[in-house]
Amino acid sequence: MLIQRGFDIIAPEKNKRGQGKGTDMTILLSDLLDDLREDHRNMAIVLDLLEQQVDHIRNSERPDYELLHDVMRYLTVYSDAVHHPKEDLLYARMKAGKSELATKLERVEPEHEEIAAFGKALRHDIEAIESGTAVTRNRVIDDTAQYVANLRQHMAWEEQDLFQRAREMVEKEKAMFVDISHLDRLDPVFGPEREHSFANLLQSIKDLART
Repeated sequence: MLIQRGFDIIAPEKNKRGQGKGTDMTILLSDLLDDLREDHRNMAIVLDLLEQQVDHIRNSERPDYELLHDVMRYLTVYSDAVHHPKEDLLYARMKAGKSELATKLERVEPEHEEIAAFGKALRHDIEAIESGTAVTRNRVIDDTAQYVANLRQHMAWEEQDLFQRAREMVEKEKAMFVDISHLDRLDPVFGPEREHSFANLLQSIKDLART
């Protein structure tokens, strides 16, 4: 089951990384690709939680605003700031390879920027509500729908097309490394060291895995 699988990998063992001196951190490109696909599974779970809470709003019920805030904080702080830049490293290596690997890669950066903007708008909605500012129900519903649809569509394109091309590349060139020193921040929710500030989100993921 996808949810259970996603939660089971919250504390994965990752011994594939090669760490050099100082702050240098390199990783096999094949392992980076595996990490990105794992991120997608985890992000899909968090998006499920987001949609559940917004369904409460749609049904004129009170959602868990703390959970909504945690969801958007995770998606904007980790996914936008770490996951997408890691994808950009992968795609840069693809562009440097054969020309057929680079087809439509020019779409990636604008889509990442658009998703980040939608996420920022939705997080602003939620933070405004928490601070007592009036935000219409339809605005939250519409901003959520726009954000979720764009992010899911983007991930599906990557899984079905871009990551398939990347897999072909790394299988041919197995000893390809990339430096992720500036991006090697651990996932604060699904990583081996979970941040206490995401305790409510973690509990909600556990509860979702049991359903």
